[in-house]
Amino acid sequence: MTDLTVGKPWTVLWKFSLPMFVSVIFQQMYSIFDSIIAGKFAGEDALAAVGASYPITMIFMAFAVGSNVGCCVVISQFFGGKEFSKVKTASTTTIISCTILATVLTVFGLAFSTPLMRMINTPDNIFRDGELYLKIYIAGLIFLFLYNVGTGIYNAMGDSKTPLYLLIGSSVGNVVLDYVFVKFFKWGVAGVAWATFIAQGVACVFSLLILVKKTAEIKTEDKPPLFSGKILKKITLYSIPSILQQSFISVGNIFVQYLVNSFGSSCIAGYSSAIKLNTFAITSFTTLSNGLSSFVAQNYGAGRNDRIKSGYKAGLVISAIVAVPFILCFFCMPKTMINLFLDDGGTKAVEIGTTFLRIISPFYVFVGIKIMSDGALRGKGAMQYFMISTFTDLILRVVLAFVLARPYGSTGIWLSWPIGWLVSTVLSVVFARVKVMKNESNEE
Repeated sequence: MTDLTVGKPWTVLWKFSLPMFVSVIFQQMYSIFDSIIAGKFAGEDALAAVGASYPITMIFMAFAVGSNVGCCVVISQFFGGKEFSKVKTASTTTIISCTILATVLTVFGLAFSTPLMRMINTPDNIFRDGELYLKIYIAGLIFLFLYNVGTGIYNAMGDSKTPLYLLIGSSVGNVVLDYVFVKFFKWGVAGVAWATFIAQGVACVFSLLILVKKTAEIKTEDKPPLFSGKILKKITLYSIPSILQQSFISVGNIFVQYLVNSFGSSCIAGYSSAIKLNTFAITSFTTLSNGLSSFVAQNYGAGRNDRIKSGYKAGLVISAIVAVPFILCFFCMPKTMINLFLDDGGTKAVEIGTTFLRIISPFYVFVGIKIMSDGALRGKGAMQYFMISTFTDLILRVVLAFVLARPYGSTGIWLSWPIGWLVSTVLSVVFARVKVMKNESNEE
């Protein structure tokens, strides 16, 4: 566990964020290997089936990520303020409430998986496999939720290394199981889904066991209660904006997927490959942003506003550094990147994926600035501001995708992304200058 309120902000933030960044590399690598193994060993339709259900799975992921953000910000503030009894109560309160939420969502998801796949206009030739993948994914929601909130709790207490070690083990296990289930057992899409289910389940169990041990090491004067309605309310106030943000993004992606699906399975396969690579980049920025949120929240809880300014500036520099290799890889050699997923037979799919990457990748510097600004806003509790910029991005992208798809086909969909990103980046930076750079103290 690390106190982020002492030491040089640049050095502290970099050392804290580096394990988180390495974690996201492993996380995204096994997600990418899911698609690579599906495309190479089960065919283009299998890759398209996994990709077709992607925006629906992201809706469920939105709840897990939002819960992660909510508990991380609140526990970071308690930890920074040395309120260790509340740290323990907030941790157990989060785990209990998220277990209940995950159970409810699992029942809902299994009941409505078929209508959801129909809703996004999934082609008949990949519908059955796409539906099967979605159902297995939903069955593992409890693991997804508890692993995510566990990571949030670790990060809130300044421990970014434990999630890294867990994720490395999970990622390696997932890739091995993918290969065995798809190549040797011939389970196809189901093999990809079960590999993720098993790897995530094992990581979740170990995460909780280690968390129990670490929280037990925190000394408090009295025995903290396991559950607090007051703390749950505070966590919820931070979680709901993040859940809504992620959910609206996912809903927007469903509209985009609906458009993509109308262009056939080759377009779906190309988009599925490219969106996995794009998600790698965006998730990297988001992970760094979560690190900045923890840094800002701990220092906000300790009343160290001077450090918040320095940390925010350092975060912007770090995001720009991270953006460079993604731009070089995706813009300069997009065909090579897309060919990781597809055999030579998927010529149309490769062309579509290549176009997508070349259009969006030059704008990653702006995306990094936006997401880091959002992270700083979350750390200070200014949740409504990053929601405004995100919704602006989403609305612009969805509306323009439908408008531009008519004259320009699938390329028109990709053109809508940079416009939304640029406008929302301006908004996030303006909000950050107003809220993050002000000398406000935590009066709670």
